[in-house]
Amino acid sequence: MRTDTDSTLVSLARGLAKLYPWPVEPSAELVESLSFLESALDPETVVRAGYGAGLISVVPTSGLTATSMPVTVLACFLFGIPLATVHVVHALPKLLAAFARTEALGDAPSLVGRVVLRMQVQPSLESAIRFGADTGHGPLSASLAAHVARSMGTAETGLLSFADEWADRFPALRRASHLLATAQDAPAAERTRTLDRALGAMLDGTREQMATFTATIRGPTSALFAFGVMLPLALVALVPAVPMVGISVNIWMVVLLYNVVLPVVLVAASLWLLVRRPVAFPPPSIDRDHPDLPDRLWPRFVVGIAAAAVVYVGTRRVGYEHLAPVAAIGLGAGVGLLAVYSPILSVRHHVRDVESHLTDALYLVGRQVAEGESVESAIALAGKRIPAETGDVFEAAASLQQRLHVGVEEAFLGEYGALQNVPSPRARGTASLLAIATDEGQPAGRAIVAMADHLEELEELERKTQRDLEQVTGTLDNTAAYFGPLVAGTTVGLADMMGGIDVAATTESAAFPTDSLALSIGAFVLVLCLVLIPLSYALRYGLDRALFGYHVGRALLSATTVYVLTVVAIDLLLSL
Repeated sequence: MRTDTDSTLVSLARGLAKLYPWPVEPSAELVESLSFLESALDPETVVRAGYGAGLISVVPTSGLTATSMPVTVLACFLFGIPLATVHVVHALPKLLAAFARTEALGDAPSLVGRVVLRMQVQPSLESAIRFGADTGHGPLSASLAAHVARSMGTAETGLLSFADEWADRFPALRRASHLLATAQDAPAAERTRTLDRALGAMLDGTREQMATFTATIRGPTSALFAFGVMLPLALVALVPAVPMVGISVNIWMVVLLYNVVLPVVLVAASLWLLVRRPVAFPPPSIDRDHPDLPDRLWPRFVVGIAAAAVVYVGTRRVGYEHLAPVAAIGLGAGVGLLAVYSPILSVRHHVRDVESHLTDALYLVGRQVAEGESVESAIALAGKRIPAETGDVFEAAASLQQRLHVGVEEAFLGEYGALQNVPSPRARGTASLLAIATDEGQPAGRAIVAMADHLEELEELERKTQRDLEQVTGTLDNTAAYFGPLVAGTTVGLADMMGGIDVAATTESAAFPTDSLALSIGAFVLVLCLVLIPLSYALRYGLDRALFGYHVGRALLSATTVYVLTVVAIDLLLSL
């Protein structure tokens, strides 16, 4: 389903493409990326849109000729911005496709797990593959469903051709698929071992690839932190003193370096890291029509606009006019983002709470079924014994079964089901398997217990992967929110002092505009929040707009406060 945002981007791209009507030749990579994204745009339109956007960017950029900007700096803007605009438009589909493949492969262990568990309940490979595709969401499940559809009427199931398509990006998927294909014809005693090996191969392959990726990015991430953030900030204090050694430096050079070059380098380095992530485990997606969300989220950003106005006036009133724009934009944007994305995060926390004791509930249900109890009565018992939201869901499902006399699937996934407003693929897949187990009776008990074990392994894999990455990316979070603004505020305060020394030392040099320096470095501090925080969370969880918006909002609040207070404190200290 295409969103309003997708439609707007498609219309915008087509409008830009009309500005460049000449023939173009799209690359094979662009064609493949648009095909994978199932975009409504053809490759030629994207190429023309890039050139059209470049032509439009020339108009506002040419306005810089009216400023006092040095010729060399002006040339960088006049040529660099249009070229960068063209490249961004042309590269965007390729980046989106790379990110989509990464997130798709994050579903591979769960997909194989669903097929394995389905075969443990009913040893039919064709039914298990169809079940795995139907109970999943995203490009990987859609790809499997397409291969299954193409294999209809042939001796193949579509599983091996599906594995071949993704094998170059995830070799473990091919091995697991061949083991699944072997398991169907294996004796009953051997089948269980083969299915366990299939899932084990999938989990081990994921662990290996993520461990290799984590080790690979340690060096580049440290370099990004040291040379892209801390070293440039530490050198700010020396900027006003550079003219004392005969080198001419003006504020436009600082703007070019800290507000153009460094942000571009940081974004490029971040994208370089992200496209190399082999798999991602994004949190559950929350639709905008979820009943626990406000009807309209973006109007809540008005709170941020009001906060920005109050902060701007207040900062000017206390005598720090040069810090007012940074304080207003940073705090206003932070408040607005938190107001918009907090409701989404609240719903997501509820989903995670439902998933938290899912393995315990399945283990309990499986043991009861193995001892001769029906699945329905085992679900009712789980509702009484399992704590928190997970128990509430099972209790609600049992209540629906008793009151409406519906089956397990309807009790969980029906119109009034217990999981109706819980967008958790894991919980929904579990409910579907429980519904299948209802028809199998006591023999399905062992499969349900195995399901609990497999879910626990998947959860542990995700937790370990995120913990390992957090050890690498945690520095980026703290740098953007606290350390970077603290160093920036201190060095800007020292630069103010050095500017005073410069003026006192020589009457021929003009005073360096340290107020403008504070504004430029303040903008760089805000950019750090917009780049480093999404990078950190994307490496851990994959691309997720709500996660980015909420944590960027928190970082903007802390970074802006630390930066402004540090500059003010240094100024007051030096004035004593």
